[in-house]
Amino acid sequence: MQTHNVGGEAGEGRRGVGPLIPPWSDTMRPLRQQVFERVRAAGLIPRVQVAKDLGVSPASVTTITSDLIDAGLIEEVAAPRDGESVRGRPAVALGVRAAAHRVAGMKISDREHTAVIVDFAGNLIADDAVPRRPGPMTLAELLDAVETLLDRVCAKAGISRADLSAVGVGVPGFVDSLEGMVLWSSVLADRAVPLAAQASARLGLPVWIDNDANLVALAELWFGAGRGLSDFVVVTIEHGVGMGLVLNHRIYRGAQRVGLELGHTKVQLDGALCRCGQRGCLEAYVADYALAREATTALNWGHKEGQSIGVLLESLYDHAKAGNATARSIFRRAGRFLGVGLSNVVNLFDPSLIILSGDRMRYDYLYATETLAEMENLAINTGRPRPPIEIHAWGDLLWAHGAAALALSAVTEGLVSANRDIAAQ
Repeated sequence: MQTHNVGGEAGEGRRGVGPLIPPWSDTMRPLRQQVFERVRAAGLIPRVQVAKDLGVSPASVTTITSDLIDAGLIEEVAAPRDGESVRGRPAVALGVRAAAHRVAGMKISDREHTAVIVDFAGNLIADDAVPRRPGPMTLAELLDAVETLLDRVCAKAGISRADLSAVGVGVPGFVDSLEGMVLWSSVLADRAVPLAAQASARLGLPVWIDNDANLVALAELWFGAGRGLSDFVVVTIEHGVGMGLVLNHRIYRGAQRVGLELGHTKVQLDGALCRCGQRGCLEAYVADYALAREATTALNWGHKEGQSIGVLLESLYDHAKAGNATARSIFRRAGRFLGVGLSNVVNLFDPSLIILSGDRMRYDYLYATETLAEMENLAINTGRPRPPIEIHAWGDLLWAHGAAALALSAVTEGLVSANRDIAAQ
């Protein structure tokens, strides 16, 4: 255990107190970056509204936006006012110059790989998906899959790989996005893989990686229900159980960037074996491989062991819908464990919204009334309402959109915050 001396000796000189907030942290971004992000978030917005929203002088906004226009990052767009005569001069609004940059976002998963290409304003240009055989891949196999899929989606977009400014990639598992390192993933045979650097060398492009659940939260933050929220939680249920947390409009990853692993919180000492190698993890009771394992045992489906997990789960769901008590009990048990996990999320973070996402959200037994009641019973009783829960049973393209947002964010910060800020007047 590390200890820290927080005392001081007399005569050492006066010391400050209070938090030491680094300059230009996420809460104090350069004004130039704030202006650009406000324009991007609005779609189209007049200069005077930007100044009002940011609480700065119109002169400062005019100077900064002129610089951004000269840099080719935003543009002026004629936007007639409501009821304005067509003979009058139309009002001018600001918008992101969509053609300035293009990025790709990709999700590498246990079932299929998906990719999207979006422009600088976040508009979808093309998408693609390819199935894959389950099981861990070598690094070379994963890089081959990434390169092949990227070339496919570029061909659909009618562009070359060189037309992209960056690529975002999401993978399941423990990912350090800052170092570009995959510490462990169900899709990789090796641990501690410098995936970002290896992929960048293979593709000839800047590559940013992150945990796939973080990218779902980023997709909701950029394109979905989280756009207007300062904090919310996304819980994903597919081959594993993931979690993304947004605090103050930013993804929170933890001190070592590998936190928020809800699926690997322990719900049973010496419990079921998880694919991470430990026992009693939440996902060992809720994820699709856990449901398939329970179905094979409880329903005597030994003869179906050669079938894919997807086929087994569809069969289990059909049995539950048809009234099979054992099939229903399997979903109910998994739902109760999910309720335990969600109650811990509520108790720890008190989010304004919980979004349940992922392909397994098609199985409504996982979030049936009993599951939500379990969460209600286990969450601390404060006398205040629980956070609302929304179900987003969107496909894998949502994850790829989050990876594209990761790439857009990296490109934007490199272009917008690297230059000297223009002081407010």
